[in-house]
Amino acid sequence: MRRLRSSTVVLGGMGVLAATITACGSEPDKRCVDPLTREELPSYECRSGGGSDDDDDDNGSTHRGSYYYGGSVRDKRVSGGSFDRKAVDTGGFGCSGTGGG
Repeated sequence: MRRLRSSTVVLGGMGVLAATITACGSEPDKRCVDPLTREELPSYECRSGGGSDDDDDDNGSTHRGSYYYGGSVRDKRVSGGSFDRKAVDTGGFGCSGTGGG
């Protein structure tokens, strides 16, 4: 049998550590949702920039959706998340923080 060199083991361990740290900083799932009905919408219904969602953009079209973070979709309706990205815990191994919705 061939034995692994200690440098290979150390590098592999560093990769696992890097993946763990990256998972803590990851963004929650983001969906475009009608804020009144909580129905999932196509992504073009949400504004890509800041500002209120029903404002006209440069092309004169209106947007009726807002981004909804985390949660899940069932029968085209979202639940268990929040319209506030900071209120959603992204989780991950070794992460700490509070979540809510």
